[in-house]
Amino acid sequence: MNRATAKLLIERYFRQLTEGCGNGNCTNEFCASCCDFQPLDNNSAAAKALELFKINAKLCDYHPSITASADGRTREGSEMSDKDPGFTKEDFSEVHHLTENTVCTILSFCEEEGDYSALVRVIGRVFSNAEALMKSFRKDESNSTDNLESCKPADMKKDEKLSERSSEKTGASSAASLPGEALNEVFDACEVTVDIGAVRRVYDRLLSIDQLQVALVNALIYLTPNVELDLEYLDVYETNPDYLNIFIIVMENTNLHSPEYLEVALPQFCKAMSKLPVIALARLTKLWSKYDLPHIRRMMETFQQLITFTVVSNEYDGENLVNDDETVVAATQCLQVVFFASILGGDVDVEHNEEDEEDSDSDELTLHELLGEERLYKKGPRINPLEKELGVRPMDSIKPLIPFEDFINESLNDVIEMDKDFTFFKVNAETKFSFQTCPFILSVITKNQGLYYDNRIRMYSERRLTALFSMVQGQQPNPYLKLKVRRDHIIDDALVRLEMISMENPSDLKKQLYVEFEGEQGVDEGGVSKEFFQLVLEEIFNPDIGMFTYENDTKLFWFNSSSLETEAQYTLIGIVLGLAIYNNCILDVHFPMVVYRKLMGKKGTYLDLSDSHPVLYQSLKGVLEYMGNVEEDMMMTFQISHTDLFGNPVIHDLKEQGDQIPVTKENRQEFVDVYADYILNKSVERQFKAFKKGFLMVTNESPLKYLFRPEEVELLICGSRKLDFEALEKTTEYDGGYSKDSQVIKDFWEVVHSFGEDQKKLFLQFTTGSDRAPVGGLGKLKMIIAKNGSDTDRLPTSHTCFNALLLPEYSSKEKLRERLLKAITYAKGFGML
Repeated sequence: MNRATAKLLIERYFRQLTEGCGNGNCTNEFCASCCDFQPLDNNSAAAKALELFKINAKLCDYHPSITASADGRTREGSEMSDKDPGFTKEDFSEVHHLTENTVCTILSFCEEEGDYSALVRVIGRVFSNAEALMKSFRKDESNSTDNLESCKPADMKKDEKLSERSSEKTGASSAASLPGEALNEVFDACEVTVDIGAVRRVYDRLLSIDQLQVALVNALIYLTPNVELDLEYLDVYETNPDYLNIFIIVMENTNLHSPEYLEVALPQFCKAMSKLPVIALARLTKLWSKYDLPHIRRMMETFQQLITFTVVSNEYDGENLVNDDETVVAATQCLQVVFFASILGGDVDVEHNEEDEEDSDSDELTLHELLGEERLYKKGPRINPLEKELGVRPMDSIKPLIPFEDFINESLNDVIEMDKDFTFFKVNAETKFSFQTCPFILSVITKNQGLYYDNRIRMYSERRLTALFSMVQGQQPNPYLKLKVRRDHIIDDALVRLEMISMENPSDLKKQLYVEFEGEQGVDEGGVSKEFFQLVLEEIFNPDIGMFTYENDTKLFWFNSSSLETEAQYTLIGIVLGLAIYNNCILDVHFPMVVYRKLMGKKGTYLDLSDSHPVLYQSLKGVLEYMGNVEEDMMMTFQISHTDLFGNPVIHDLKEQGDQIPVTKENRQEFVDVYADYILNKSVERQFKAFKKGFLMVTNESPLKYLFRPEEVELLICGSRKLDFEALEKTTEYDGGYSKDSQVIKDFWEVVHSFGEDQKKLFLQFTTGSDRAPVGGLGKLKMIIAKNGSDTDRLPTSHTCFNALLLPEYSSKEKLRERLLKAITYAKGFGML
């Protein structure tokens, strides 16, 4: 237990000994509210509090007295007043938990008296007491809504009748519009005892009364510290799972995002909720996944607003990290529950998973373990405890209720120190919180920084190990993954070298890549590698080789099921994709999304055909939607045919004796599923297995699978297709005497902005070695334009390793345009300047 928590507990014991809990019927002998308690002075109470803390004595729930004055302000006390001058009939002091009927009765009484003090006091008492709130609004108590209807204003009744008519006309069936009994049936599967419909109806009335707003805020402030301590030290949820009711009821408050909650009440509530055990968070997730979109979005926006409010209200730096801000951390952990609820409530496919090949664990100590670095190089991605409990992963989501992008908090991303966060993620996970454990809140740019640190540390580690081995064995150290290739035989040379490395020492693939073109003087600081990747891809995706088929409509490649190439060729392209991510290079690859889903462990399904094989997808969709007699009108069987590499027809039975099984209305879904499975999985199993093997040779120990979704992996490999040259101009730096106000620079940007799309790609290829924008767009590309002499007929040159353009000071814009176009159009090869 840390010092702050111990101090808080001792203070609670002290208050209990000096002020009491406010419960006139208290039986706790260590509470001032107990009738048998002997009063203590402050010094004696302080000593007694320390003694009670040591023996972990019983703590009472606090029962505050909250009364509202005529102007809506509240005053608080430690004891309930039995007699209040504002009441002539009842004081409702016997109400120890709430039902919908109880609230209606008190509300009717208050409206008749024209004074809400009684209701304010009851709400304050119940909502500040964990046991009282836990017992409130139970399904097993009769909650007739007659009283509620009678206490509603006339205009509200009228609006609801109109709303009901509208719902009937439109056939609305969302959870929000269901009557109480039907709403409870929706949530019964989650095994909660709260009548959520009743809670929502009560909140609708309470939140329309200004005096009650303050009472709810104050009650939550009293409630949450006690709940947090109970969960952390008393394991109350294990004793009584209904303790979850407290969080369900509080989260139904639609005003939690308002300013009066953001400073104290909501941060404390999030800290308490983050202390719930994983099994309770899973129950909460399943319940919220049944909610309709407006309710779950409201909860998401509540937690997001708290994170943003806290971040912009504080200043963070290398010493004061956002990772140490308890409010931000707790709100992020609460937001994770909503994130998984959004996934569960949407379209999910928890089946169709590829079988991963498990590495055999050796009993021998690795060198990393001998050096004490095993924590940095754990194999395989870590498992999120909530994800494991729910049995669902983000990559299982087909379409979530709320788009993934809405969970990213830009304000938070701006203040995260990613180098420190990475250290917490890899080394200090038990003691420090890392936002990489909740990757849904991070942008691709931020996660890419974390991946960059992981890759670089692995590279440096391999370099150290190589140096150590070379010292022991007396050999020349080889700290890089060196590839020496001929331009005219680039595939053969790369294939032979990479195949030897993958068989002899696969860990060498995790060294920093260093490419040398035979007969050329270029030194690889990144630019030569970029060209190597480009040339390998051009060769491998050449239709004449026949490794991949090309779809003209989609402009995408797919594995050729009848290819004559060896598996080693497919392993090579897998290694190339892995090396591109590992060495932070952008590739011009055109794969459908299903390829990245399969790389991340999912199988291709019918829905994946929409972008990989759109014509086939539309045909199968027509079969599923056909209203007539499928068997007689379409006359299809479970036998299909397609053409091979040479245009010859290939017959395949989707089931045994498929030609004897007609497709009918009853089995058409099965026909579509097995057809898609054959096209996307079985027919290319040999080719894809080799391709994935190569990819995993480089990335198997990377957090790639844990941090990124398939669409984000595509962005890492291919970069952004959107080329925003305005953003590039704003971030470009100048050297050698140039500035943004130099005439030649002004002419240069006018020329570049006038280029067509293809010419802009050529310019990027010439200057950076890739025609794609990096993750985050061209604004993230640090380009340098340096002066390269006065007016001359020489062409512009570039250092692609450093994204540097060497531009002579041409005498006119026309000459600059002509020289630049010639340079970018005919550029090929590397030399020494």
